[in-house]
Amino acid sequence: MSDLTAFELLLRASDVRLPSAWQAAWEEAEDTLRALFPEGYDITEVGRLAYESLHDDLKPAALDALVYGWREAQQDRAEQAGGAL
Repeated sequence: MSDLTAFELLLRASDVRLPSAWQAAWEEAEDTLRALFPEGYDITEVGRLAYESLHDDLKPAALDALVYGWREAQQDRAEQAGGAL
């Protein structure tokens, strides 16, 4: 017998993936900054706000995602500029 609820079984059967806590925090931070600064904001502020809004036990995994995302963006910028990091 499964420990999953009927709702969880339905989600799994339908191949529905719920957002991670990090994804939810990121989207909420983006919405907040968009409302506060309609003229624009730095993307690093989204990461900071999202990270700070998480519970301490979720921060290590979120930090990994944040660093990985930053590194990918840096590599993309270098490729567009025609050089390497």
